[in-house]
Amino acid sequence: MAQEKKNYLLPIIVMIFLFAMISFVTNLASPMGDILKNQFKIPNWQGTLGVFANFIAYAVMGIPSGALLQKLGYKRTALIAVAVGFIGVGIQTLSGVAESFAVYLLGAFVAGFSMCMLNTVVNPMLNTLGGGGKKGNQLIQLGGSFNSLAGTAVIILSGIMIPSVAKAQISDVFPLMYAALGIFAFAFLVLILSKIPEKVQETATITTDVKDGSKIGPMSFRHFALGAVAIFVYVGVEVGIPNVLQKWLQNGDLNVLHVTDGAEAIAASVAATYWFLMLIGRLVGAAVGAKVSAKAMLTTVSFTGIALVLGAIFASTESMVNMPVFKNSAEGLFGFVNVPVNAMLLVLVGLCTSVMWGGIFNLAVEGLGKYTEKASGIFMALVCGGGVLPLLQNAIVDMQGGIGYQASYWVIVAGLAYLLFYALIGSKPSKKLID
Repeated sequence: MAQEKKNYLLPIIVMIFLFAMISFVTNLASPMGDILKNQFKIPNWQGTLGVFANFIAYAVMGIPSGALLQKLGYKRTALIAVAVGFIGVGIQTLSGVAESFAVYLLGAFVAGFSMCMLNTVVNPMLNTLGGGGKKGNQLIQLGGSFNSLAGTAVIILSGIMIPSVAKAQISDVFPLMYAALGIFAFAFLVLILSKIPEKVQETATITTDVKDGSKIGPMSFRHFALGAVAIFVYVGVEVGIPNVLQKWLQNGDLNVLHVTDGAEAIAASVAATYWFLMLIGRLVGAAVGAKVSAKAMLTTVSFTGIALVLGAIFASTESMVNMPVFKNSAEGLFGFVNVPVNAMLLVLVGLCTSVMWGGIFNLAVEGLGKYTEKASGIFMALVCGGGVLPLLQNAIVDMQGGIGYQASYWVIVAGLAYLLFYALIGSKPSKKLID
């Protein structure tokens, strides 16, 4: 048995890299939105359409991904996901050559299909490769850490490659796209040559309850239905906070940083620090998860998040603070930048959002039994909230003449308020549970 597990080392490494690629490709959409806005002279909300296209693909592919996994197994589903990811990033790269906004959106949508399928397959595959139990969970946590680290790195790298957003072109980030293409190609070759253990999964379909003859499925459980909405809201909150924050800090007309140049690099470092704090939060959450209930954790972080965002909305932008940031540049891994206190408060929300997915998932699937797998597919479809809420925020910015950045965060407050409601009331398990 020990020798068999050693044989899975290379596919384990590939899966962890793919876990990181999910965040790398997804987070690249935010700085790309700034490039699109300036290269094609479009408003903020249209610049966010790349993020929207990437996430709306989850709504289309979420449930089919689960069915594909059940039908084809881990290896073939992963191969399809990697191939689709290569095509999606390839189309995005071609959009830089063709200088076409429509081509980029098509590439973002196709890449979203891949990210959805990878999300569906990577978690259970890592668990299987680790042999399940604590080892499998450890591999998933390791993959999640690399996911956060890649999300941090892509924001930093894009900030370095784009010295001036006003003059930026899609071609400026070609090196990042080439790197993604290379990793996808390498992963495909390793997967096709590797022996991946397959796990026979129990099919969970909507059935008829023998007691009352009613149709039963995951959405029949009130706490799951409200939890599905919570996932939609959560992903939108997680993505929307740094997306709008980075745009606000690098806006040359507002110049809230009070600098003559380098605003893009500072904004990228601040946004990257949000993702870095999500990494820290996940590590802390994993450490205390056995001692603190999901309900208590979600309640605490939702309430704290509301307080931080309200502080950012009402604080004066003239109040500056010397904030430590994750820079990963020639100057060092960390450094200090002078930013409005609003920015620091929003970055701190990363510690709150870091543990929300796990808490919501645990509360929502409580007592679902054989319907848990089908519920996971529904959850994956509702990840599309990551495209909808940022789009709404940027529309609010535009409706206020391109200066309504702080006002747009009322969308985040509303989202966090719903998550607090779910933690306190909505997550109470339905009486009708599955053994």
